[in-house]
Amino acid sequence: MKLVILDRDGVINYDSDKYIKTPDEFLPLPGSLEAIARLNRAGYTVVVATNQSGIARGYFSEDTLAQMHAKLEKLLQQAGGKIEAIYYCPHGPDDHCDCRKPKPGLLQQILQRYRVDASLVPVIGDSLRDLQSALVVGARPILVKTGKGEHTIEKLAQYPELKDVPVFADLSEAVDYVLTGVSK
Repeated sequence: MKLVILDRDGVINYDSDKYIKTPDEFLPLPGSLEAIARLNRAGYTVVVATNQSGIARGYFSEDTLAQMHAKLEKLLQQAGGKIEAIYYCPHGPDDHCDCRKPKPGLLQQILQRYRVDASLVPVIGDSLRDLQSALVVGARPILVKTGKGEHTIEKLAQYPELKDVPVFADLSEAVDYVLTGVSK
């Protein structure tokens, strides 16, 4: 099985420092849905791993989150793609859970469910915590510049273990890399 793990906010859809709180605020980034569809056509199973502390903070409910994900599934279907599963952490930063990235819990759950060699799994994210969680489980971190990505690039020099992480403009370019091993 070929597996790719994606972060959600800032990778698939626009992000906001005020959180994405409603299905109306959930807007895909240009080319992201088509990039997921390309992964599907190439035989990849696509899974999302996302921190959603807005639930713990009371900004939205799990039902509202499910509505956002239903919108994503519908838009993806129209683009010819699908996400196999969405794993999310509903906890806040002070809840001391093991699933809030950069902790490895979400990725470990995914890797266990799909029984794949982590070293073969690209994890595409826009934040330092996405990259760090990928490293902890032995997966292949990839950074996109969308969302918080540009700010994350500035931090990479402080983390020698992340110095060789591939960086791409957006999910579409990252998918080009995953599919061909080279960027545009």
